[in-house]
Amino acid sequence: MAYTLNIKGQLLDLSEPRVMGILNATPDSFFAGSRKQTEQEIADRARQIVDEGGTFIDVGAFSTRPGAAEVTEAEELDRMRRALQIVKREVPDAIVSVDTFRPAVARMAVEEMGADIINDVSEGGVTGIVGKQLAAEGGEVPQIFRTVASLQVPYILMSVQKDLHDTLMAFAKKVQQLRDLGQKDIILDPGFGFGKTLEDNYRLMGEMEKLQVMELPLLVGISRKSMIYRLLGTDADRALNGTSVLNTIALMKGASILRVHDVKEAVECVKIVSSSMASR
Repeated sequence: MAYTLNIKGQLLDLSEPRVMGILNATPDSFFAGSRKQTEQEIADRARQIVDEGGTFIDVGAFSTRPGAAEVTEAEELDRMRRALQIVKREVPDAIVSVDTFRPAVARMAVEEMGADIINDVSEGGVTGIVGKQLAAEGGEVPQIFRTVASLQVPYILMSVQKDLHDTLMAFAKKVQQLRDLGQKDIILDPGFGFGKTLEDNYRLMGEMEKLQVMELPLLVGISRKSMIYRLLGTDADRALNGTSVLNTIALMKGASILRVHDVKEAVECVKIVSSSMASR
């Protein structure tokens, strides 16, 4: 199924999958190679993502790895604002996604810095961030939902559920909440590595195509995660080959966006899978 996203009034075609490059403005993300803190490092990474064929730059200022240190909202705002200023200066035409679960950070990023997409890895404030429950504001409907709907930018809703059944149930409920608020563009992320065991991750990957029943674009972020290097007995630094294998599987099961550290390799996966499927 072909999808589009409304990016500042322009429709972005997802009929061929796209690649989202990760830019972590943090000192402690799980993959050391993705940590970019100096102005030069952030600028170089932003240009690299675009030069290697990435469509989106996903900027994060709060590490979500297990055991990561808490970051105050003020610190996240400062890190995010600084990183976005550099990214916008270096690649002004790039589509910028902001990786945050905090409504204030989302609003600042869109209204002050011109960010295009909000990428929320907390399933609307459920859990999954440094291994603890989050306090969702606004009662039954999460405050981040209200914020994103008022900003009218595409929103990535990530699952922290352990299996396909629970993921679909949570998605159905939360997509309806978002629709009721007037949110138009919604992207679903199965949330590999969040709230799942090693076995849960592979079981979900094995039946990921069933998520297409939601009729929304799917984003997959498995780049160099522990589900790869734990299975192979290695580490994040040596997980690129496994990442490419899983990215290829995800594309064949309907992924519209790959969120990755290694943009060039992911773009090659997209080209190969798209060519092979077009020849059918």
